Amino acid sequence: MTADQARQRAEKSFIKEERARDARNAMAEYEAQAIAIRKKTARLKALRLAKEAQGAVSEAIGKLRSGGRSVGTPSRR
Repeated sequence: MTADQARQRAEKSFIKEERARDARNAMAEYEAQAIAIRKKTARLKALRLAKEAQGAVSEAIGKLRSGGRSVGTPSRR
């Protein structure tokens, strides 16, 4: 093997290792983004459910205060 062939072989090996390292870094970044999206989705879902629950409680309290009748319903006399 000549010096030129050895240099070309080393360059190919270096390029191959560099591509593998880039692939690992890209995969790690992709996974980190996926985790962040799942966390954000879970947080937003919790906020939405809390808001809906608060609305249901407020609606129930309003019905109790109005005597259980909804607005616009005639009284039963």
